[in-house]
Amino acid sequence: MSDSSWTRAPAVAAGRDLVPGLLRSLDPLLRGWLPRQRWFAGKGLPIGRFSLAAATELVPPGGALGPLGLLHVLVDVEQPGRAPDCYQLLLGAHPLLPSALVRTALGPAVGGPYDGLTLYDAPHDPRLAAALLERLRLPGRTGPLRFSTEPNAQFPPGLTPRVSTAEQSNTSVVYGDTYILKLFRRVSPGANPDLELSRALARAGSRRVAEPAAWFEAVDVVCGAAGQEDGPAEGAGEPTTLGVLQRFLPGSTDGWALALASVAEDGDFRAEAAALGAATAEVHQALAEALPVASLDGAAVQRMAAAMTRRLEDTAAEVPAVRPYASALRSAFDDLAELGAGRAGRVTVQRVHGDLHLGQTLRGPDGEWVLIDFEGEPARPLAERRRPAPPVQDVAGMLRSFDYAAHHSGNGPWAAPHRDAFCTGYAAVAGTDPREHPVLIRAFETDKAVYEARYEARHRPAWLPIPLSALARLATSAG
Repeated sequence: MSDSSWTRAPAVAAGRDLVPGLLRSLDPLLRGWLPRQRWFAGKGLPIGRFSLAAATELVPPGGALGPLGLLHVLVDVEQPGRAPDCYQLLLGAHPLLPSALVRTALGPAVGGPYDGLTLYDAPHDPRLAAALLERLRLPGRTGPLRFSTEPNAQFPPGLTPRVSTAEQSNTSVVYGDTYILKLFRRVSPGANPDLELSRALARAGSRRVAEPAAWFEAVDVVCGAAGQEDGPAEGAGEPTTLGVLQRFLPGSTDGWALALASVAEDGDFRAEAAALGAATAEVHQALAEALPVASLDGAAVQRMAAAMTRRLEDTAAEVPAVRPYASALRSAFDDLAELGAGRAGRVTVQRVHGDLHLGQTLRGPDGEWVLIDFEGEPARPLAERRRPAPPVQDVAGMLRSFDYAAHHSGNGPWAAPHRDAFCTGYAAVAGTDPREHPVLIRAFETDKAVYEARYEARHRPAWLPIPLSALARLATSAG
């Protein structure tokens, strides 16, 4: 492969030129390693071509950490039938990899600036994770990477790093009991909502968010679909969010684990569900005060309904088990389109969480709920995740999550009273009950269940009966 692919963006190095040979040496390693990563979006498809958006040597081998090196890479991956995806890689380089890190290895580099060194996934190395935190605490530029901190951020010494074992589509490093750094793996130009919304909520004084302390982004880098010949993608030219360092919440338990424990005991989780509903409404209120609120006219509502219908049709074509319900499910989206056609068809939209479920919530030792992971559904384009949406989208997502918890443990009846409790708690703060908008609720819950069916069919076929049970219920629902 020619190194001409490097001409799209400059590679940046600390005192030496990284360009010659680097991509050629990475190519065979990435072809074997990338498809095994949970966050790699193109599983099952052959990899065509790699091209480099940027390479930045944060710690050169032979520098401050002796033989150890830290390389930051933004690489585009081309696959048939997909727009190019841009991935963020943090690579360690060492002549002799410790046994504890062997499982993270890409393999030995042959040729190029790291010839003879073994490359591996750097966040798993405490020495390199500590070096990254040290860089985060100092605002400024390193090549195309820009590091920023909040004015009141404190960085106590001796924060031992460890990689989070939670299942997620990114990589998170926890530093002591103080901070957690989320490293976005598949990236696009523009501000990631997790940074954008967390900062807005923190500035508004919300107690329902893990406020950011620092972040870093790529500036003046063309990556992914933004560099294609058919024109720049939405967000092109904006900095690309790469990582966010946020307050860690020690002693907290995620809502999914709490709900599963309650389901297993056939317990009463209604008070917690109501408190979570109230916390969600507080977040919506704070976002509406901090960021613009708009109103969709009837035509926009009809376009929303048409997009939902297309997702249903695409899913039914891919997942045969959805087909028996497809005709009846369309009525949910037909009703939404009809709502848009009416005189009262306007729908208020604002910034929302975008992927709210029990796993995106934490209950602290004080019993208070915090919402996390504001990046939206990772499978959707970044520009779409940044658009305002009806708050009921988040409500519907949480209702689906209570249903998931119940059916995952074989106790379906547990869901209904807890779904109701969540809505009651939400209404107590918001002043409006989501159940008073049955057309919106049914449409968004149906759309979410359709998404779940496609996801489970692709990734966890054993879980497919869970969204199918919801689709069966929604297909017979009049709202």
